[in-house]
Amino acid sequence: MKRNLCLKTILMLLISIVTAGQSSKEIPKGSTKYSFFTLNTLKNTCFDNIPKKQISEYIREIYEDKAGVLWFGTNGDGVCRYDGMQMKFLSKKDGLVGNQINGITEDKNGNIWLATDEGLSKYDGKRFTNYTTKNGLANNQLWSILLDRKGNIWVGTLAGVNTFDGKKFHKIDLPKLEKPGVPRFNQTVVWSMIEDRKGNIWFGTDGGGLKKFDGKTVYTYSQKSGMSSNNISSVFEDHEGTVWLGTLGGGISRFDGKKFTNYGEKEGLSSVNVWTIYEDKKHQLWFGTLGGGASRFDGKTFKTFKETKGVTKNHVQSIWQDKRGNLWLGFSGGLYRVQGDLVENIPAERLVGC
Repeated sequence: MKRNLCLKTILMLLISIVTAGQSSKEIPKGSTKYSFFTLNTLKNTCFDNIPKKQISEYIREIYEDKAGVLWFGTNGDGVCRYDGMQMKFLSKKDGLVGNQINGITEDKNGNIWLATDEGLSKYDGKRFTNYTTKNGLANNQLWSILLDRKGNIWVGTLAGVNTFDGKKFHKIDLPKLEKPGVPRFNQTVVWSMIEDRKGNIWFGTDGGGLKKFDGKTVYTYSQKSGMSSNNISSVFEDHEGTVWLGTLGGGISRFDGKKFTNYGEKEGLSSVNVWTIYEDKKHQLWFGTLGGGASRFDGKTFKTFKETKGVTKNHVQSIWQDKRGNLWLGFSGGLYRVQGDLVENIPAERLVGC
């Protein structure tokens, strides 16, 4: 009996090995193998220093690079690199200039650029190159980052906007409003930047309204222009070329190039404090809010997605849909994903199968 049981166990193990080998062959050549929602048994992928097994208490930024690697920017734990199988945390002890990540982008050479609270970092996959006021930055506290079509890096600092051409930083002066909104810091702070399809650079400022730079002239839009607020925390261009603004205190403003249309709680938005905007593959817009979770807009109605177990403050500062279709939300309390109508916490131990 014992011998038969042993043979049966060996046979089952052989079948599982063969099956695993067949499954791996089904993965298209050149694609990234993800296992986000299956428990891995790989060694050296568990991190005991992760608080409560979450990636971080606050996921400020989510970004997917060209290779399909996900980068999670945290509020004080540096950046987490996740390739679908393993997680790697990079922080100041590894050469990163600052541990609070406020922006992530990738250049044409595959370098990852990180806007932090202590300067700008470029990561080439092996080492960091850091830039601070010693290199020409207006201020070391960065709040936004943009890579334009020419390959220039734009950063919004506590003391204004800098562009970097690979050799030198240049200052871009933005006009101020005479009667600004109530800023957190000052009008020179740019919370968000985008380059639209025409090559214009848009800036969402801290109380100074919306700015558009066409390469020669800076145009200013404010509440006098029809916007709901002068505190612009997020700027986004959708697939039709419409510009959307997330504001602090005024909800959402939609700009079609001629007039602004505003949306607030009366229209179904979960909070008038909107920190980030994202468009999914179905062209639905997602708005990450402070205290109201995430609101999804299908063009007609809003639907709210919240964490319902009371373990977060329902602040959502980052949203990203990866190449496999997983929609991630960076909450105050950890990483979450949307499954149908549900919001599910994905702790670090689940990502790597600890």
